[in-house]
Amino acid sequence: MRRLDVRGASYLLAAIGFVCAWSILCWPWLSGAVTIPFDAKAHFQAQIQFLAQALHSGQSPFWNHNVFGGSPQVADPQSLIFSPAILLALISPSPSFREVDAYVLAHLLFGGLAMLMFFRDRGWHPAGGLIAALVFAFGASAAWRVQHVGQIASLAFFAIAFWLTARMLQRGSLLSGIFAGLAAGFMVLEPDQVALLGGYVIIGMVVAHWISGGWPAIRTTFVPSVVAAIAGLVTILLPLLLTWLFAEATTRPEIDFGVAVRGSLHPLSLLTAFVADLFGARDPNVEFWGPYSADGSVYLSQNMAQVYVGALPVLLLIVPGLTRGWLWDKAVRPLSLLFVFMVLFALGRYTPAFHVIYEYLPGVKQFRRPADATFLIGALGAVLSGYVLHRLLSEESLGSLKRDFAIGGAVLASLLAFAIGVAVTEGHFADAWWPSLSATLWFVAAALVVVALTRWRHAVGPVAGLLLVTGVVGADLGVNNGPNESTALPPQMYDVLQPETKNETIRILKTLVAQPEGSPRRDRVELLGMGFEWPNASMVHGFDHTLGYNPLRLADFSDAVGTGDGISRWGERKFPPLFPSYRCRLADLLGLRYIATRVPIDQVDHKLREGDLKLVAFTGDAYIYENPRALPRAQFVAGWQLADFEGMKSAGQWPDSDPQQVVLLDTVPPDAVPEGPMTSNADVKLTRYENTEVEITVTTDKPGFIVLNDIWHPWWRAELDGTEVEILKANVLFRAVQVPAGTHKVHFSFRPVEGAIAELRNRVEEPRIEDAPTTAPPLVATGPGATSTSPSAAEDGSWHESRDIRDEPEPFAQGASSLPVSSALVR
Repeated sequence: MRRLDVRGASYLLAAIGFVCAWSILCWPWLSGAVTIPFDAKAHFQAQIQFLAQALHSGQSPFWNHNVFGGSPQVADPQSLIFSPAILLALISPSPSFREVDAYVLAHLLFGGLAMLMFFRDRGWHPAGGLIAALVFAFGASAAWRVQHVGQIASLAFFAIAFWLTARMLQRGSLLSGIFAGLAAGFMVLEPDQVALLGGYVIIGMVVAHWISGGWPAIRTTFVPSVVAAIAGLVTILLPLLLTWLFAEATTRPEIDFGVAVRGSLHPLSLLTAFVADLFGARDPNVEFWGPYSADGSVYLSQNMAQVYVGALPVLLLIVPGLTRGWLWDKAVRPLSLLFVFMVLFALGRYTPAFHVIYEYLPGVKQFRRPADATFLIGALGAVLSGYVLHRLLSEESLGSLKRDFAIGGAVLASLLAFAIGVAVTEGHFADAWWPSLSATLWFVAAALVVVALTRWRHAVGPVAGLLLVTGVVGADLGVNNGPNESTALPPQMYDVLQPETKNETIRILKTLVAQPEGSPRRDRVELLGMGFEWPNASMVHGFDHTLGYNPLRLADFSDAVGTGDGISRWGERKFPPLFPSYRCRLADLLGLRYIATRVPIDQVDHKLREGDLKLVAFTGDAYIYENPRALPRAQFVAGWQLADFEGMKSAGQWPDSDPQQVVLLDTVPPDAVPEGPMTSNADVKLTRYENTEVEITVTTDKPGFIVLNDIWHPWWRAELDGTEVEILKANVLFRAVQVPAGTHKVHFSFRPVEGAIAELRNRVEEPRIEDAPTTAPPLVATGPGATSTSPSAAEDGSWHESRDIRDEPEPFAQGASSLPVSSALVR
């Protein structure tokens, strides 16, 4: 009992030490002196602000009309709706940078505590658990890629699921199985490659336990494992169903092998495990000279190539982890094998292993960047180094470590010499000599710690041992993985994402788009090349942007309007056939009235003629232009015409008709009047416009169509005077509802669950391709009374011509801009 009390007290001290180290190392962010930059602000800060504003205004956050003409937010795994972030959104209507940063960093805190609990359950030495917690939270990508909020969340829930799964296997506990399944479910709720690989680690733990323990192990843990699987499936079933259906309709349903391996970890990057900042990634005075600056076939930013976990953990893995074979102990053998697998995975194109993994391991084709495995390299390395320290401090008789240190010293000296050799070859010895010398000093300090802990392990009390580990490892990781230009920048750089910003461009745009109540107008804005932090600013400030920043975008909209992952530089603006210029019909239908750009608009759009756009303001940030031809968001159109939308997108041709007299449809409407243009007198009012609810009243002397120039999506439903009616796809991208003459109310509502079920049912009932019509579709129907034989024009909408989803070009266009390139770090 006394031993149990001592062990419990030691683990309490270890937890206190970890929390103190976390508080100190995270203080630059927690104090507000710096903020987590790039994706954490440009993408996730905007997402959580949208979520908070929706909840506090009594609206649903399930649809986002502020970007890309509208997007199913509930199906976007990066929306944070199904994450703990919703608690922060419920508490604050306007979460500050500090609050969001604290939320992100809290993931690392709880993940580290889970590592401590993993060690405690096994009765391993608390110093081992402490070093595992520190390395997990502040080593490798956990420190260098903290701006990737979704992956940090997946990593944290992986640690929790890892601990609870191990407890379930150790104790055969149903309750642990339930909680392990829930944690694994939360890990997968924001599906990314970290979650995928974490899932495979957890599955590997179960399989290894069953293999090593045989039938008795299977008998005692099979039911808890099944319960865990059920709990996980229940957690993720609906969100992942919505995400899957959304992803199928986006520009990125699957990543081609050639695109995926561009995100491979160059073998030379493994040197950063031994020499922190070898390539100048954290030193603003050193131009990054790592392999990605020279190898044009690899696309990784400098922060993605850092795998430093600390000198003491690396030394432990070598001495005595390798020298005495402790990494092959039965207790950690599966984790050692998984660690090697993660290294091979991360190297991607540089070994033949990844091609086999890509082809045969389910889920790998859905993600780019094999280098994302560095998150798991850090997590598994944390456990392994902690285990070695446990063995070192728990062995009754260690004997002499001289031979081990001699071998380890030779290995480290060779690696340091190789690093210097690479620097000399690349002409960067002046940049590499200090990191190499610094690494040598840290390894000497680590060796002294090992000597002290082993030679005087019985004389040195647990408090002194824990303080020594906390101090040395915490200082090492704080100095070498601490705040830098990839992870910590002044909050003022992201002022445009503050709801209370005084930015003049934002103020003018919000004034320009403001409309009186009931106006059918809801003008859209395009923020062109304003900087990395700008594309999702519309989500913070409540106006509608034609583009945005998100890797997941509805392909229909992207093909027609031209979008990329972001539009931080004006040279990234694409002009597809249907949107060849800002002077085009699609821009007018979108209601794109104002364009804010860093440079004069004629430098971006060479097809513009004088007078096409009007310069209405110039601020310190932007030229603001007006498109006077932009149409209202809600229109009444009396006439209609059949058209082939896919052909129009390919050819960029519109019928010779007035969009205020003719709405283009891809199916024949029920009870249709003859095709052709028709004039009418109608009064249209947009009486309600919210995220998931839109209400329009119309008084018209003729039957026709209410056209809502928001993107069509199958999960929207419509009612005409309280009776459900069909939403027709109109003018390639938008929504239309047929209405008779008179005064009527049209109500649109977004119903994702109902819509997803209906979409699944339609897919099941979909005719086979060989049974579909074989007549080639015409390019576009252009004349009055014209008809289309396109399969996509079938009245039941049940069969559509398949589309070829091609790889997107890399995000940074050649010669795009002379603007600062620090935004490239996030890539």
